[in-house]
Amino acid sequence: MIRLKAFTVKNGLFFLIAAVLAVYLYSQSPDAFQYVSGAALQFIRAAALIVAVYILFERLFEMPLHIKILLGMIFGAAAGIFFGSEIGEIKPLGTAFIRAIQMIVVPLVLASLITGTASLGDISKMKRIGSKTLAYYLISTAVAITIGLVLANLLQPGSGMDAGVKARLLESYSQEASSKLTVAQNPISVVDTFLNMIPKNPFEALSGASMLQIIFFSIITGIALTLIPKEKAQPVIAFFDGVNDAMIKIVLLVIETAPYGVLALIAEAVGSFGVDILVSLLKYTVVTALGLLILLLLYPLVVRSLTGMSPLKFARGIRLAQLTAFSTSSSGATLPVTMEVCEERVGVSKEIASFVLPLGATVNMDGTALYQGVAAVFIAQVYGIPLDLGAQLTIVLTATLASIGTAAAPGVGILMLVIVLQQAGIPLEGIALILAVDRILDMIRTTVNVTSDATASTIIAASEGQLQEVKEF
Repeated sequence: MIRLKAFTVKNGLFFLIAAVLAVYLYSQSPDAFQYVSGAALQFIRAAALIVAVYILFERLFEMPLHIKILLGMIFGAAAGIFFGSEIGEIKPLGTAFIRAIQMIVVPLVLASLITGTASLGDISKMKRIGSKTLAYYLISTAVAITIGLVLANLLQPGSGMDAGVKARLLESYSQEASSKLTVAQNPISVVDTFLNMIPKNPFEALSGASMLQIIFFSIITGIALTLIPKEKAQPVIAFFDGVNDAMIKIVLLVIETAPYGVLALIAEAVGSFGVDILVSLLKYTVVTALGLLILLLLYPLVVRSLTGMSPLKFARGIRLAQLTAFSTSSSGATLPVTMEVCEERVGVSKEIASFVLPLGATVNMDGTALYQGVAAVFIAQVYGIPLDLGAQLTIVLTATLASIGTAAAPGVGILMLVIVLQQAGIPLEGIALILAVDRILDMIRTTVNVTSDATASTIIAASEGQLQEVKEF
């Protein structure tokens, strides 16, 4: 998993010099550098630390990205413990990482939702199958995120911090906290929540990053493209498909910098607030994994109740797809396997599988939606920001709608989480707290996503009389 690259004396020497320099500079009192300006000293110290980590990650060892992120969190926590608030000067690196993610969100959501919705084809010809498929995906996603919110509210993964630490966090993010307290005291009605989804001006919604309004506009535009002549719709779809591919490429490039952004944000958080902020991370991981496992146990029971198929037979039939999803963290990469097992081992007709499963790989993200609900509440609890019923309803709506058109690629769930946090007014810096464990949770939630797709195809095939009897594997 972690392999030593071809060692060179130059790389080893550079790492040693940078690491020793960083430790020395941070361990000395600023008075020891009276002939160096404060800004210059901060730059030299931060540069030495980042260069040392870069050489370690990129020159001395070869390791997968999720290991780098985990090590980035460990190194950041250690730096925060040893050097205290002084380490906070590297926070701008983490802020740059967050801003780079924010930069991509609006164009990606707009492009992916338009192309994803338009790919449904001629809505008038979908009739029963299309309606059943969309109804299942929307309902199952909403149920999944509701389960996540219920668990997060019951088990309080972000609670239990020292009162002093929470007070300082609340003070640091007083603006966000004050606005949420105001909302809690003057909650928006459910009717207004739905009405606020409709933008008065789409360009104003885009410039203001009003995510629910952007999502609504994108879906309506995608539907409209399926209703106009193909020769007119195709150039528009091709344009947004190209934009979507470009944004996904930028996402992958930005995610490569995640270890350094996490290191900077975690170092600043631990340096300012102590290790108490990390204790909640274990609770968050357990609560999220619990919710995902509940979903995995529910799907075979839902299949049994709606089709009569044995839960064990269904589980055995799709286990190859589940294992592939767990190892690749990509429902898109797993799609060929999912189609094969649903047709050959579950008995879903090719007609149903060919329509339901590719659509599900794009619009059905139950595991991702549950994770977003738990993560949003967790981060809000860590920062001491209350979320009333209206705010949590907004999270349900945003995560459900954002799941439509989400790229079926590893790690994109983090990007969708940014959408949810922005809409709920929760500090985006909190993402740094969960990135370290995101890889393992991504593997589980992708397994949930694929299982939900297989469940949908089985249920819809049974309702259409297109579920054949097959032998068990």
